[in-house]
Amino acid sequence: MTDLLYSPLGYLAAAGPNLFQGLGINWELLVVQAGAFLILMWVLGKFVYPYIINSIDERRKTIEDGLANAKKAEDNLKTAEEKTAAMLMKARAEADEIIKRGQQEAMSAIEAAEDKAKLRTAQIIEDGRRQLQVDIEAARKALRKETVSFVSMATEQIIHEKLDVEKDAALIRKVIDKKESA
Repeated sequence: MTDLLYSPLGYLAAAGPNLFQGLGINWELLVVQAGAFLILMWVLGKFVYPYIINSIDERRKTIEDGLANAKKAEDNLKTAEEKTAAMLMKARAEADEIIKRGQQEAMSAIEAAEDKAKLRTAQIIEDGRRQLQVDIEAARKALRKETVSFVSMATEQIIHEKLDVEKDAALIRKVIDKKESA
């Protein structure tokens, strides 16, 4: 029997009905506590746990909805960034086209102004030539009149008589025509 006293099972067997007392456990109190525990579990399971589970489910759903919304927002942001990049590229291309068109228009305007200036210069030169021809012709006429006058005076001096206007003009024309044909 000494072997039984040293083994754990042997000790319990040897203790017998006083086992709970040997361990310092009051079995009546243990039963009351077990009943209280079962009632507490039933109350918690009936009233508290469903509320907590519902709260947890609602919170999980809120978190999942938030994550889904965050994913949608991220996708929308990426789409918006892509659209913005595309719009920027399009705007840059349009700006480049406007600049190119502006440069072409400026070159066209410059060329048109140069052409207009050349035409105006040519017109001024032509007008100057015409005016020069008119002035030359006027100077020739004036020179002829003066020449006729001088020849008339010289003829009077040489001939010592006054010629009438017809004879004078005919004589002068004859001299001038000889000079021009020579």
